[in-house]
Amino acid sequence: MRFDRRHFLKYAALGGGVLAGAAGLNALAPRIWRARLPLEDNQSFWARSQAPLNPPLTEDLSVDIAIIGGGLTGLSSAYYLRSLSPEKSVAVLEAKGCGNGASGRNGAMVLTMTADRFMSFSHDPHMDREIYDLTAANVRSLAELSASTGIDCDLDLVGTLQVCGSEADAEAARSYVARARPLGMPVEFWDRERLATAIGSEVYRGGFYDPNGGHVNPMKLVRAFKAAAEREGAKIYENTAIETIEEDRVHAIRTRDGHLVRAKSLVLACNAFAPNLGFFNNSILPLREYVGITRPLTDEELTALGWRSRAPFNDTRTEVYYFGLSRDRRVHIGGGVPQYDFNNAAAAPGDADLHRRQLGRELARVFPTLAGVQFDVMWSGMIDWSLSTAPSVGQTGRHRNIFYGMGYSGHGVNLTSVFGRIIADLAAGREGAWQRYPFVNSSFDYVPNEPFRWLAAKAGSLWYASGG
Repeated sequence: MRFDRRHFLKYAALGGGVLAGAAGLNALAPRIWRARLPLEDNQSFWARSQAPLNPPLTEDLSVDIAIIGGGLTGLSSAYYLRSLSPEKSVAVLEAKGCGNGASGRNGAMVLTMTADRFMSFSHDPHMDREIYDLTAANVRSLAELSASTGIDCDLDLVGTLQVCGSEADAEAARSYVARARPLGMPVEFWDRERLATAIGSEVYRGGFYDPNGGHVNPMKLVRAFKAAAEREGAKIYENTAIETIEEDRVHAIRTRDGHLVRAKSLVLACNAFAPNLGFFNNSILPLREYVGITRPLTDEELTALGWRSRAPFNDTRTEVYYFGLSRDRRVHIGGGVPQYDFNNAAAAPGDADLHRRQLGRELARVFPTLAGVQFDVMWSGMIDWSLSTAPSVGQTGRHRNIFYGMGYSGHGVNLTSVFGRIIADLAAGREGAWQRYPFVNSSFDYVPNEPFRWLAAKAGSLWYASGG
């Protein structure tokens, strides 16, 4: 088994959990350190494409379904809920602006599969194939959504690549493709020469190519789902932060401005921010990742770059990096050593400079012709990482009237709207079509409380930095 970020985070945090149990501090920690992720403004390049903000909620409200969070999970849930059950009133409550979180600041790769099964067969290869087909079909539905709303999301279905940094990784990719193709998955293994011709870099030993992925402007995709949800009759309130939720047969949701929302059902679509509201405290590890994007390249620079395929790619290193090329000819890179902020605090001022240098070095290593090209914009954001990298979508609560989707672990651009469809079906009592999927109502691995989660994350960062 390749000991990558996926496996290290799991075992490091589980080790922290063992320590937590032995120390007994784990149970007391939430009373000592009351963690609450800060709601930071989106400073990403993609934020330039954000739709004009809707007014905030200014009065008390009663609805059938309240959705907390105006990212891709929340907006797609609103769209599918109203499409499937137009008789139900649906309100989206977004703390800042739609797409302010991970939905509007990610690495723009549109990936198939779930993170835990990406280039990794489970004990049930036929289910792996089903999940591939489901997520590949959803990529095509994103193109249809863009067309139906008239909002061009810059969705380029040029495929995606996972590039291999070692011969062992290349051999693993070759073996995966050899098993996948007989199952009908149209993936390919590209040798070193073909890969270099496609992306213009010779630093990798080979690559895994998936023709059903691509690149998107994620904030424009948010705009499309927002428009589609409103077209179906969902009400969307922005700059409407939630202070408390009292769970009951009819939930009582109190905004920070003091307004009361009563809802028969609740959709938690706040991902890494769900613990802020008292949900999934020990299910998700909120990791901060950084992304930088260059100025538009000149014709000469683009030709010298040699990125002929324009397919976005991520690598197989422990400190995963991912690259994309936007339609306006900007190269962006994200990833590196993941950052966990103790007790979910805001990033320290010096962190951005550290990561800027790290991303700049990797950009120059992969594309030497870009050495010295500065980032036009750099930003960070929180991702909802599950320890097994397996996501979960389902319903919970004493009265089974709380729905959720989270734990995307880097695959959220596509998977969020798959989960939006599932949430709509579950809320309508149509769970039968989804029960066979392993991510429906699945349990997350336990994430220990502070200080153990910080100790585990810190150990992981040191291991990454040492070349682990």
